[in-house]
Amino acid sequence: MYLILSPAKNLNENAAVPVSAFSMPCLLDQAEELMPVLKAMPPQALAQLMRISDKLALLNTERFFRWQTPFTPENAKQAVYLFNGDVYEGLDAHSLPEASVAYLQQHLGILSGLYGLLRPLDLIQPYRLEMGTKLANPRGADLYAFWGNHINRAVNEALAQQGDDAVLVNLASQEYFKSVQAARIHGKIITPIFKDGKNGQYKIISFYAKRARGLMTRFAAENSITDVHQLKAFDAEGYGYNEAMSNETEWVFIR
Repeated sequence: MYLILSPAKNLNENAAVPVSAFSMPCLLDQAEELMPVLKAMPPQALAQLMRISDKLALLNTERFFRWQTPFTPENAKQAVYLFNGDVYEGLDAHSLPEASVAYLQQHLGILSGLYGLLRPLDLIQPYRLEMGTKLANPRGADLYAFWGNHINRAVNEALAQQGDDAVLVNLASQEYFKSVQAARIHGKIITPIFKDGKNGQYKIISFYAKRARGLMTRFAAENSITDVHQLKAFDAEGYGYNEAMSNETEWVFIR
């Protein structure tokens, strides 16, 4: 079983990392090819491209300017401890024991507009670059064109390492999952869906759904899950698997 998550826009650059282990992104050479395009953009152009404030644009212009390899624990941070959005608050990697972090290193991939595919302990330097950004580059008009088949191949390699009949558990957003190229995945894909009851109906509420993706990832790590069907026991914060709402490829959890 192999899980994939989206990254986060918000970063935690200050909190101490509770483990010493680290690894390097498998597609770092591709990020190095993309970086000159980003370094050449002035803050005003970056603000318009990313639809962000001038303050955020200046911050990320400075991040791109400082970005350089080689990565070390002194100038970079492990990805799962750097990302700080709703998903990662649910995952709460800082409180996981080392055994659970080791599980994540083997069974979790984090998609990234800049780094392609990351393992949790891969060192990265701070950035903001969403996968859906229409950043013109030598390979095409956007990041999907830039990454081409690179992410798909990396995900398939990670799946192959899980053994026969490996299942990809899609906990990423649609924007990021598109880069995986689902039709070319060598294995079954299951997408958990999280719904909350409101006014007599069950609906996807973005904030809660994002947090639940992190909670499910934590559940898998704490229980060292390798059989995807064990995920149906996920019950964090009141969620429960609903068989009637689910089908073979979409598993619905409600509360």
